[in-house]
This record gives sequence, structure tokens and C-alpha cells, in this order.
Amino acid sequence: MASRRFTAEELQAARHHVVPDVVAGGLSVLFCGINPGLMSAATGHHFARPGNRFWPVLHLSGFTPRQLAPSEQEELLSYGLGITNVVARATARADELSDDEFREGGRLLAAKVELLRPRWLAVVGVTAYRVAFGDRKAAIGPQERTIGDTRVWVLPNPSGLNAHWTARTMADEYARLRVAATEDRSP
Repeated sequence: MASRRFTAEELQAARHHVVPDVVAGGLSVLFCGINPGLMSAATGHHFARPGNRFWPVLHLSGFTPRQLAPSEQEELLSYGLGITNVVARATARADELSDDEFREGGRLLAAKVELLRPRWLAVVGVTAYRVAFGDRKAAIGPQERTIGDTRVWVLPNPSGLNAHWTARTMADEYARLRVAATEDRSP
């Protein structure tokens, strides 16, 4: 299904909208974006902006058997995967969010994780994770922190603006999490 083009006015009208989570209890991995972009808010689908590499990387890393379109996000639940965000409101750029919003988002995210109890929380964006959880030294990869029984992994941000990572190198890091999530069958 081809995505339709939105006018600048339509995208601006989506500012501050919330994109509903794709979640269920007991997921294997709950992916957590920074916050929805305007395209995601306009469509109601996570990681909807053309050029965002989340969906291709999810497939390249082996999490999904084929590349899903953002409009197929609900299919993630059948693979034991879900999506949420650190901050719920949509903006054009993540740098429009304040540190206070990130910290409050981290608090709300921790409560959501305690309720849903995924095996892994995968935050896609090390800077957002550092601010939200007050861990200035966090690096990409598994973290010491847990939220209840949920382990935490920080992944590279799949935004097309993140030029430090290619789709392939990102997929390699996502695959490390997939292997850990497959091997870790503890509740």
C-alpha cells in the first residue's frame, strides 16, 4: 500500500498528537522510540516517515520474516513485539523535547513496563535513554538497569538523520538483541 503525501499544513496539524502504543502483556521485546514524528502522528503509525530505517532494520535483523510497512504495525504483536515511545507527543524533531519531558517520559515508561512485563525493553536512541533514565554513561547494548524483571537494551536510533549507523550495522546490533531475547526465556 503506497503512503499518501501529506501537505505541510496536515503535518503541522498533527503536532502534539499521540500515536497509540502497539502493546500487550508479556511481549518478548517492547521497542521504545524517542517520540512520534509528524508523519507518524498524521498516519497513526510508528516510524512512518520515509527514510526511517526501523522497519527495514527489524526485518534485516531477523525479528520479522518480511519487511512490514508502518500500516502493518499491529502484526508485530504476533511476533511477541510491541512499540511505545519515551515521550508520547509528536514533534517535527526530537530536539523540540525538554529534558523534563524525557525524565517524565522515563517515569511513565517504567510504570508501563512494570505493568506489561516484556522480557526486554529496547530503547532506540542512546541520548533519549540517557536523559530519560539519568544514566549519562549509557552506551549502545544491554544495560545493567532492569525494570522489575525486564532487561533493558539501548539500540541505535533508526532515523535517517543518524548517519553514524548504516542499515546493516544497525541490523547487526538489533540482531544481538534478537539472539539474547531468543535465548533468554526466563519470565
